[in-house]
Amino acid sequence: TDTVPPQVVPGVDPSARQLCFAWGPAEVLVCETLFDRAGGSRSRCRSRSPCLSRFWGEGGAGAASRALTGSVAGTGHGAPSSSRVFVVRRDQDIYIQTLRKLFNESHGIFMGLQRSEEELAGKSRKAQLVQVSKNYRSVIRACMEDMHEAAVSTRDPALQGQYSTQVSILSAMELIWNLCEILFVEAATAGPLLLRLLDWVRLHVCDVDSMVREVLSSESPSKHKLFWNVVDVFVLQGRMDEARHLLSKEASANPTSMNMYKILDDLMKKMPVPSTGNTQTLTELELKWQHWHEECQRYLQDGTFASNPHMESICKILLGDEDAILEKKELMTTWYHFLVTRLLYSHPTVKPVELRFYAQSSMDLFLGGESSPEPLDMILMAAFEFEMHQVIKECSIVLSNWWFVAHLTDLLDHCKLLQSHNLYFGSNMREFLLLEYASGLFSHHSLWQLGVDYFDHCPEYGRVYLELHIERIPLSTEQKALKVLRICEQRQMHEQVRSICKIMAMKALRNNRLGSALSWSIRAKDAAFATLISDRFLKDYCERGCFSDLDLIDNLGPSMLLSDRLTFLGKYREFHRLYGEKRFPEAARLLLTLMTAHIAPCSFWMTLLTDALPLLEQKEVIFSAEQTYELMRCLEDLTAGNPDKQKFQDDDVETTKVEMLRLALARNLARVIVKEGTVEGS
Repeated sequence: TDTVPPQVVPGVDPSARQLCFAWGPAEVLVCETLFDRAGGSRSRCRSRSPCLSRFWGEGGAGAASRALTGSVAGTGHGAPSSSRVFVVRRDQDIYIQTLRKLFNESHGIFMGLQRSEEELAGKSRKAQLVQVSKNYRSVIRACMEDMHEAAVSTRDPALQGQYSTQVSILSAMELIWNLCEILFVEAATAGPLLLRLLDWVRLHVCDVDSMVREVLSSESPSKHKLFWNVVDVFVLQGRMDEARHLLSKEASANPTSMNMYKILDDLMKKMPVPSTGNTQTLTELELKWQHWHEECQRYLQDGTFASNPHMESICKILLGDEDAILEKKELMTTWYHFLVTRLLYSHPTVKPVELRFYAQSSMDLFLGGESSPEPLDMILMAAFEFEMHQVIKECSIVLSNWWFVAHLTDLLDHCKLLQSHNLYFGSNMREFLLLEYASGLFSHHSLWQLGVDYFDHCPEYGRVYLELHIERIPLSTEQKALKVLRICEQRQMHEQVRSICKIMAMKALRNNRLGSALSWSIRAKDAAFATLISDRFLKDYCERGCFSDLDLIDNLGPSMLLSDRLTFLGKYREFHRLYGEKRFPEAARLLLTLMTAHIAPCSFWMTLLTDALPLLEQKEVIFSAEQTYELMRCLEDLTAGNPDKQKFQDDDVETTKVEMLRLALARNLARVIVKEGTVEGS
């Protein structure tokens, strides 16, 4: 998890100052942009994902470049020594605190959708998928409201601008998602389709809501200067009951218009609209609508509303007069509002396949060549044209993160709308986008845990991505390491388990926490590292005369068999425990076994022989003659086989120890011979 040392750009004059870069943990690129003497930027850093280029072509990958946000620190401009440091992240949005709710709560919805793979049949399955889509939209809406509150409450202009931008982005996301829900997930048919589009417009085109509130809250709404604007808004959005209610106030305040009001009210009341149930066929609706349309036409031609331009304008709108509707352009604000109003009053039984033609002509009429379509317009147009892949592509380019396209594509895939679309380099579109989104989550210090579940549900490459990303997680604490370890163990990622344990063992060893280091090395099943740490334990014992981390050593159990040195450490500690419990014969046998089995390091033999001294000096004879001979042989092997024999002989302390051992062994042997001879004689 350490960062790679900074590198310089190849091919640049080494005598000149250069652009340096370094890949840090969690895919963070740290760049130093240097300026020449004229103050201009000598080099620029740009990141591009090769996978994105393969997916969308060389012209794509816009989302990646837009997501690369630089946080700047450095000195001033223009001076020869000036420089800037940019931290370039793959997905900046995940660091916005107020978007945490979006990532966390949508994760739960995503997991619930994956668990419901016992596909319900027919209408039940469609209803379930529509509900999932609504759940996603409710999370977007909740985040948008939180962001709006944050924008209102903050006093920092920069933060306020950032929050307002996010509100706009979330609003656009909800608008697109809702339309996709109507057209793709619910797949509304002719009739109900118009009702869903009306609800869509009413929910998302809310620029006029403040005007409506202002008029309705006034003492005399019919006298308000914006009264007829509000009536027009209600009519344009098909909110007939509300429009009629306002018109009744006008009739009460102006009795001379009572007759016109009654006729217009009757026309609005009788207007045929599609029903949500199956109470009428499309043919019946079209016949009713045709008769109603002819009646409206007759009243208009008779000049019934000629004396009141406002009511005449409303009658023209009811007839679907495009010019009359376009006159209210400022009240509709968007071409898709114009589209839905146009369909409502000219083609209420529009079929899904016909939407593309009406959408394109509505956008052309509304914009009128005065302005070019915005990216949002192109995304909505692609949706009306039922170009799902184009919607996903455009959203990937425009939006600043992968959340939207990843979850929308997953939902559409569960609707079995993307089954035939595989990418030529392997993974299908759903998996590709989920992998990109989850990879972004892994660059965050806590959201990476969500990314694990997304990788789990990518059957082709998810496992490989998880293995690569989980190795990059900075193991800053043991608690975090244990969390990562548990994830790896649950998925039988044995190589990653060993890697994590080795890293933590090395960290513990650097901090001289031998017990923790030994525990991690045992968990990693790393015999070589366990041997190294065991040697450190033994070295510490020789220096201090006691063991640290006794609880761990006393409870090694079968783990001590990982390496000979660890086995020796465990058994040597057991010898001390037996000695402390005054179980001298058992302690003596174990000590002798440790020496004769050759699992003790040669450098430790003198310590073992020294440990035998108190046992040799006990009043009761502990070592038998045979055991004493074994100890003598070990002592001679030590003194004769030591490569530093001369140095060994010159060391007064070691020489004294050897002499004391020889004396104790000889005395013990004499006592044993006397004792054994006495026993035999008796």
